[in-house]
Amino acid sequence: MPETPPFPLTLDGASLLHQMFRFDWPAWRRLDAPGRQRASAEVSALLAPLEPGFTQATSEAHPHQSALYAQLGHKGDLLLVHFRDTIEELAQIERDLARTEFGAFLQPTHSYLSIVELGLYESASKTYPALVAEGIEPLSEQWDRRIQDVIDRQAAAMSSRLYPAIPQTKYLCFYPMDKKRGEHVNWYSAPMPDRARMMHEHGLIGRRFAGTVKQIISGSIGLDDWEWGVDLFSDDPSVFKKLIYEMRFDEASALYALFGPFYVGVRLPVSEVASWLSVEQR
Repeated sequence: MPETPPFPLTLDGASLLHQMFRFDWPAWRRLDAPGRQRASAEVSALLAPLEPGFTQATSEAHPHQSALYAQLGHKGDLLLVHFRDTIEELAQIERDLARTEFGAFLQPTHSYLSIVELGLYESASKTYPALVAEGIEPLSEQWDRRIQDVIDRQAAAMSSRLYPAIPQTKYLCFYPMDKKRGEHVNWYSAPMPDRARMMHEHGLIGRRFAGTVKQIISGSIGLDDWEWGVDLFSDDPSVFKKLIYEMRFDEASALYALFGPFYVGVRLPVSEVASWLSVEQR
């Protein structure tokens, strides 16, 4: 048994689902005009009450929201992001969308399931030694109770970050990432103080961009193919490039990070869905 556990404490919050689709334009064009209007109205009615900024979709504590984006590039045409309290609620909106007439024209290209996560390296670095100093055995029942007390206090203080609203920005950049677990470079075998230092330095770069980009980190270990999902929201898409470029020079990224595919979308308000679906020449 190590003197203290090697893993940091974490807080878990909202459940997130990203859905990426290719739209079946040939089939949509074959549908008659009344059918297109009916399908457009049905999906708009489903998503409008969930749209960021719609008052009924937002409670002060736990917003339940879905946002639609027009996706750029060959990876798809539409991107949907859902924030819910539970995975069961994500399953419900996924099913509700699939049952619409509009859903028949959506061809899934990718999806990503995760849970909003806040890492507590600093709290863990202070709490673990303090409990050991009291003579409490790591991972014992008493240890777990005391750790849960810390987590509960931190979760109450950070509720707005654990259950955030979807930012009402024009652009979204989403990507998954891992920490390397190679033979020579392994994040998970680095000492905890070193990892805490690197993550602190990594976070300082993000804070410099706090006024222009909103970042939401979600954990997906055991839920999807990568370890974390990263959402960047901004009204200036060039910020995505600047932020990620600068972060690649810090130690946590330069030595240990692996990045998955990037997905970029332009916000598509529900009020503009019918226009986006129009097959008329403009």
